[in-house]
Amino acid sequence: MTRPANPTEYLIAPQVHAAGLTRAVTGTDQNGQAINLSVIEERPLTIYLNAREIVTAMTIGDYPQYLALGFLRNQGMLHENETVNGVDYDAELGVVVVRTDSKTDYEDKLAKKTRTSGCAVGTVFGDMMEGLENVTLPATPVKTSDLYALAAKINRTPSLYLAAGAIHGTVLCKGDQPLAYMEDVGRHNAVDKIAGWMLSEKITPDDKTLYTTGRLTSEMVIKTALMGIPTLVSRSGFTAWGVEIANQVGLTLIGRMKGQRFLCLCGESRLIRDAEPHNFTDTPRKGSQ
Repeated sequence: MTRPANPTEYLIAPQVHAAGLTRAVTGTDQNGQAINLSVIEERPLTIYLNAREIVTAMTIGDYPQYLALGFLRNQGMLHENETVNGVDYDAELGVVVVRTDSKTDYEDKLAKKTRTSGCAVGTVFGDMMEGLENVTLPATPVKTSDLYALAAKINRTPSLYLAAGAIHGTVLCKGDQPLAYMEDVGRHNAVDKIAGWMLSEKITPDDKTLYTTGRLTSEMVIKTALMGIPTLVSRSGFTAWGVEIANQVGLTLIGRMKGQRFLCLCGESRLIRDAEPHNFTDTPRKGSQ
């Protein structure tokens, strides 16, 4: 894995100026005045596992190989000891084919199911729940000073969210350092990209934190747990089932993380309160999701 020359740099950062991720449009505001702005592009990406079509996801189109690997990993279709022979992407067709060295028997479960950018994927949820049965996460301590530092760094990072809105971000972090920042129209896509990158680069999860701009729903908690990451943090709020599952697997769950404030609904015993909240201020963000 390539390390940054400057420890404040990301290993992967948002591609704010990449071609094809946004489009310029014109409109009018509440006063009838003409406005020009950038909006997020979304396009279908079809994922194959060997010879079988698995799912079509609506995505912004960056890091398609990581998205495919991460989706299959989080659905239990790729195991840690699985040998991936290749990940082939055809940009013209909008297709990624993940090839393994052994025959798989998962393809029929998700054949030709469409995964929307709206995030809810009922057809795959049951399979994810099955994967939680043997998950026990490490009791990794979390410093509040690291949480405050991460929030400040991430909120100041140039991103598609700041440039255009209507998008979610997920950041893999270690201590007070953000490592990889992925964005997509669906928060689950952004998480899957992180999972695919970790799988590809053989990144260990035990000492990592996952920071997300999205809600801490049951599926977000499940995906984080299946990735082996012990801490999940969000600027947004919780769902009751998300909290319940976090307690079940021993996930430290922190939400409504804004400036001096946060709420911890699971894993309080793992928090090390080593920072004074008043030393940190809210960082205003632009755009809307």
